[in-house]
Amino acid sequence: MALGIAGRPAGFVRRTSAALFRHPRAKLLLTLSAPLAWMVVVYLGALALLLVNAFWRVDVFTSFVVRDWGLQNFRTLWDIPVYRTITLRTVEIAAATTVADITLAFPIAYFAARMARPRVRSALLIAVVMPLWVSYLIRAFAWQTITARGGLMEWTLQRLGISGFETSNSQWAIWLTFTYLWLPFVILPIYAALERIPGSFLEASSDLGAKGWMTFRRVVWPLAFAGVVAGSIFSFSLTLGDYIAPSLVGNTKFIGNVIYDNVGVANNVPLAAAFALVPVAIMAVYLFVSRRLGAFEAL
Repeated sequence: MALGIAGRPAGFVRRTSAALFRHPRAKLLLTLSAPLAWMVVVYLGALALLLVNAFWRVDVFTSFVVRDWGLQNFRTLWDIPVYRTITLRTVEIAAATTVADITLAFPIAYFAARMARPRVRSALLIAVVMPLWVSYLIRAFAWQTITARGGLMEWTLQRLGISGFETSNSQWAIWLTFTYLWLPFVILPIYAALERIPGSFLEASSDLGAKGWMTFRRVVWPLAFAGVVAGSIFSFSLTLGDYIAPSLVGNTKFIGNVIYDNVGVANNVPLAAAFALVPVAIMAVYLFVSRRLGAFEAL
């Protein structure tokens, strides 16, 4: 009797395993159902709620949210110049940070993937990810100290004979901080893309008489382009949504700062929701352009 009872669960497991083996689609659906449900309920549900809130308004007398549908929040963002200025500033710094990170990351990733010995490669990758082990706030406060008046940046510029270049509470400080913060997120995807390039492709290009620049332009760059775009998505999107570094280092307003102020101080959640959709729209356009350029074909 005991053996029979004990054998029932084992028999059920075997039958279930055999049924899933015969129906791979059911197995795939069972595997993905939990994470897909979590994404639909939490992620897409939050975006849907954000979209709905953007069409409501706040009563100026009671400060309560009034569920009257309209485009008044989007008209406010368009009609008041300061919101357009903040959006342009955020996009400009995000684009400048992305360009700087790609420029710095590509040589480092290429050296690690194609030239460095295994020990040097391991040490270099550890050095790349090591800043991520430190708290974001600590790194942001460190750059606040570096770029402050009389700090290391000002002292270095004076020793180089560069005067009149102000970094304290400036957009230069924000750009340098963001470039440092997101650089590991750009190096790693580019490194992964470069590592997947077969060495025979480079040898074939050399055998056909192509010089170094031609090999890079015709072979290396097209195959590594997907990694470059992946890294740029990290850098661009993280800069668009950040609000801590601009307030600490540059003492200026980004989109994230306005959203935070409207939620926590002004208690204008609908306007904050409408402004939060701006980075979402910008990233949607960015991803669409990247897809049209064929960046996702090699992923």
